[in-house]
Amino acid sequence: MLSVLLKPLLFTFPRSSATAAVRSMSSSLDSGGLTQRMFQLKVDPLTGKSEWFVIEEEEEDTGNQTTPKALLAATSYLDMLNDARRNRAFRRAIDKTVTGPCHVLDIGAGTGLLSMMSARAMGLADSKGSLGLNGMVTACESYLPMVKLMRKVLRANGMDGKIRIINKRSDEPKIGFDIPSRADVLVSEILDSELLGEGLIPTLQHAHDKLLIEDPQTVPYRATVYGQLVECTYLREMHDLVNTEAGVSDGIRLVPNGMADLLGIKWQQFAMHCNSIKEEIKLLSEPFKVFDFDFWRRPDSSRETELHIKAINDGTVHAIISWWLLQLDSEGTIFYSTGPNWINCPDLKESNSSFPSPGNWCDHWKQSVWFTSSSGLHVFKDEEVRLHAVHTETSISYQFETSQDKKSVTQSDFCIRDCQIVLPPERIALYGDNCWRCLMLNAIGKALRQGVHHLCLVADDSIFLTIAVAHLSESSHVIPLFPGLGKKGLEYLQRVAAANNYTMDHIKIVKKKDLQSTLQDANHRKISLFVAEPFYYGNDSVLPWQNLRFWKDRTLLDSVLSKDVLIMPCRGLLRACAMYLPDLWRSRCCLKEVEGFDHSAVNTTLGGCGGLPNTEDGPFLPFFIWQCGDTKILSEPTTILEFDFSKPMSPCSGKTQVRFRESGMCHGFVLWIDWVLDAEDITVLSTGPDKRHWKQAVKLLNKPVEVGNGDSSSTEIEAFFDPSNGELTLKHGFFANQR
Repeated sequence: MLSVLLKPLLFTFPRSSATAAVRSMSSSLDSGGLTQRMFQLKVDPLTGKSEWFVIEEEEEDTGNQTTPKALLAATSYLDMLNDARRNRAFRRAIDKTVTGPCHVLDIGAGTGLLSMMSARAMGLADSKGSLGLNGMVTACESYLPMVKLMRKVLRANGMDGKIRIINKRSDEPKIGFDIPSRADVLVSEILDSELLGEGLIPTLQHAHDKLLIEDPQTVPYRATVYGQLVECTYLREMHDLVNTEAGVSDGIRLVPNGMADLLGIKWQQFAMHCNSIKEEIKLLSEPFKVFDFDFWRRPDSSRETELHIKAINDGTVHAIISWWLLQLDSEGTIFYSTGPNWINCPDLKESNSSFPSPGNWCDHWKQSVWFTSSSGLHVFKDEEVRLHAVHTETSISYQFETSQDKKSVTQSDFCIRDCQIVLPPERIALYGDNCWRCLMLNAIGKALRQGVHHLCLVADDSIFLTIAVAHLSESSHVIPLFPGLGKKGLEYLQRVAAANNYTMDHIKIVKKKDLQSTLQDANHRKISLFVAEPFYYGNDSVLPWQNLRFWKDRTLLDSVLSKDVLIMPCRGLLRACAMYLPDLWRSRCCLKEVEGFDHSAVNTTLGGCGGLPNTEDGPFLPFFIWQCGDTKILSEPTTILEFDFSKPMSPCSGKTQVRFRESGMCHGFVLWIDWVLDAEDITVLSTGPDKRHWKQAVKLLNKPVEVGNGDSSSTEIEAFFDPSNGELTLKHGFFANQR
C-alpha cells in the first residue's frame, strides 16, 4: 500500500513517448520499505478524452491494452537496444573505464544494460560478496514501468541483488539514505537527437554537486555538436508558409501580409532523417563545431558563441542541420556519431564502425534541423557568414547576424518569435501545397453549390476548412468545434478575416457539449454540411485510423444533422501495400542477447516485432515511411475495407488479395487511409507511403518473406476495425511462389 510519507506529485515523461504523461508518487528503496505507485495518462484518440490509470510497483503485467505495455511499444527503447553501434561503443568504453572495484552510478538506467556492463567490468557478476566489498553499481531510473522491466532483465542475467535500484529521479536520491556514498564513475545515456532535450545539463549539474566525487570518471566523456548550412526546397516548405502561399492563387491567406507570426512552427530543432533527402540538399558550408559538453565536469546552464562560417556554394540557407559526436573514453579512441552519412571522420582513431553508414539506420537518434527565418539567408561562395548560437539547459538555437553590430541572442528572443498557433512542419508544408489546397477547395465548393444557406460544422481543428467555407460562401454559417485549438482558433479567425473576405458574423465556435442548445437557440437549425480534414491539434503521432474521431463525433451528433446532410470526407478507404523495410524491421526486431546480456524479457513490453513467435502479434507503428531508411514497394496498393462516414460508426471488416509486382524480401505491410471527399468518388486524397505530409501505419512481419512477382504471387490480408476502442486488427497469410 501507499506510504503516508508521500512526496508532491511530479511530472516526468518516458523516453520519446508522446502518448502519456506520468504522475509519480512516493519513493522507494530496492531493499523494500516504501512502495511506488504511478498514475499514467492515456488519451482515447476517438473521443479525445483522457484518463489516469494506476501502475503499482508489485503489480504483474497483464495483456490489458491500457497498461504501459501498449504505451512502451511507441517509445524508442527497443530501437535503442537494437543499435549495435551504440551498445558496442558503450561496452568498450565501460570496460576501459571501470577497471577495478569502485562505485558506479547509472542515471536513466532503462533496462539496466549499462549497469550490468559496469558490474561485469569490475567482476560483480561472479562475485558472491555483498554490495560494496567488491564495488557497487547504483541504477537510478524514475519511470516505474522501466524499473519493473529492469528487475526482470537483472533476474534473467543473475544480476538481481548485485545492482542497487533507485526508483527516483536523479535529483531526488540522498547520500547516506538512498546511496551510501558518492560515486566514482558516472555512466549515463540521457541524450536525444538534439543532445540536450532529455535534461542532460541539469542532470549533470546535480550529479556533480550531490552524487559524484570530485573529478569523477564518466562514460561518455565528452559530446560535441556540429552543424552545416544547407539549401533544400522541401525544408523551406516545412517552415515558410508565407512564401509558398504567395505562389497560390486561391484567394485564401492563412498568413496574410504582416501576420506571419500568427501561424508557423515552434522555434526549436526538429529530429529528422536527413539522409532521406540527401539528393535534395545542397551543402552551403563545411561542417562546423558549435559547442562541446564535458560530462566529467559540471556544465554551465547556458552559453553563447559567435561562429564565422565560410560558404562553399552560392545559395539560400533554408536550414541548419546539426548532429553530435560522442567521445566515450578519456583517451579519445571510442566514438559514436549521429551525423548524416555524407559526413566522414578520417582524422579519428576509431574505425568507421562507430559512424553512420548504409545499414546503420536507427530511429532513436536522428539529425536535428533548425529552420531559418521565412526569407532565408542568401549567401555567395567564399562569403563569411556570422552565426550566433545559444544553448540553454535543454536546447540549442541559432540566429544569423546580418549587420556589423553583434546581437546577443537569448532564449527570450526566440520566445518572442513564437507563433500564436504552432503546427508541425509537415502540416505547414501541407497547408502550402497547391495541389492539396485545390483538391480541398474543389470539394468544398462542390458541396456548397448543393445548397443555398448551409450550416456547416467543422468537426476537427482545420483552420483551412473553416476559412474555406467562410471565404467561398457568404450565406453559409460555420461552426468550428476546434477541440484542440479552442479560443486560440477563434482569435486566429478574427485576425485573418479581412484578408480572406469574410466576417465573423457567420462564424461561431461552440463546444461539442453546447452544440445542441446552440442550435435550439438558432430556431432548431440542423447541420447540413459536416466537414473535417481530418486534423487534430497536438495529435501528431497516431495511427491513420485514430484520426476517425470526426466519425465518432458524426455518430454522437446524428440528431442535429439534417436528413440530407453532406459529409466530407464521405468515405475512407483503408489501403495497404507490401514493402521492403530492412532498416525499420531490424530496429524493431526482438532482442536476444545485447552485448552478452539476455534481453528477451523486454520484447513483448517494448513492442518487439521481428522475431516474435508465430502465436504472437507485434503492434502497429506510426512512421513517415519516407524517413525509414532503405524502402521499396513490392505490391500494388489495394483497398482492404471501407469506412462509410455517411452512416453512424459501426464495426468494419474486409479482405483482399495483395499481388506482388516486385521480387524481394517483404518485411511487412504499410497501411493508410485514402479520403474520398465526394459521393461521386471523383476527389480522393491519398495519404500513402509516397506522401511526405502524413504518417502511415506499419505492421512488421514476425519473419521476412521472400516474394516474387507475377500473377501467381500474392497474399491475403484481412482487417477488422472495432469502433468501441478504435483498434484495428490485421491477419495475413502468405502463399504461392514463396521462397
